[in-house]
Amino acid sequence: MTLRQYEYLIAVAEEHSFTRAAERLLVSQPALSHQIKVLEDGIGGALLDRLARSVELTALGGSFLPHAVAAVRSTEEATRSARAVGRLAGGELQVATLQSIALGIIPPAIRAWRHEHPRVRVQIREFGHIDLLAAEMLHGGADIAIGPAPAGWTGTSRSLGPEEFVVVLPYDDIELQPDRRSINLRTLADRPWVLYAPGFGLTPIVSEACSRAGFTPRAAARTHHTATAIELATAGLGPALVPSNVIGPDFECCILRPDPPIWRELSAFTRPYVSPPAAAFIETLADHATL
Repeated sequence: MTLRQYEYLIAVAEEHSFTRAAERLLVSQPALSHQIKVLEDGIGGALLDRLARSVELTALGGSFLPHAVAAVRSTEEATRSARAVGRLAGGELQVATLQSIALGIIPPAIRAWRHEHPRVRVQIREFGHIDLLAAEMLHGGADIAIGPAPAGWTGTSRSLGPEEFVVVLPYDDIELQPDRRSINLRTLADRPWVLYAPGFGLTPIVSEACSRAGFTPRAAARTHHTATAIELATAGLGPALVPSNVIGPDFECCILRPDPPIWRELSAFTRPYVSPPAAAFIETLADHATL
């Protein structure tokens, strides 16, 4: 039996539904159902009565649930106490982020953090999709997550501001005129594009932007990295849509802003309790992130 299974049982009991519990926990329903079944097998009896229109606790489940709640809360309290004692005197801060974000907005915050809090190490973990990032945060694998705030997130969330996207073209592209600053994506509909791999967090953003412009982009290449997309686009393989904060000085002459603009809101989000180091890092991030 694991604390995660306890958390799953608590969510199903509170929601009276496997579907709503899975949505709340940001996991698939089959995975949640499997873990509940494993828990029931370990205890030796059914904890939940699966009715036609709802899910209710059995007598065994009603007896077991308070102990599951106590175990989860005790673990959370132990974690809070340990982090509060450590505060900013030392230790390690786990930060989870999207691959497309780590390159752009995090390095300036890390530089400032190392100067202000040299004894607290920061470990960065990158994820390709917001669902994976949210699951890591939800299950305690990180102290802070950075990305678009997941729908229905019940923890703490701090907006970092809107992230702008730009179109990257080759150095000698005919669209890059000295007096031109923007472009309608439909102008590039007939070209092959440098796209992102399926499952990568920016893939739906590109697809939706092109769809609004009235076309489906053809792929000249697919990549998991914004830096690769920039290099391939400037080499002439096809236009790419990338966050503006990852554009270095060497490529500023190769970008145009989409018309209409394309943005997404970024946030630093955590579980309901925010440790002192995590709160301090969020403030540093908000002060130094360049969006």
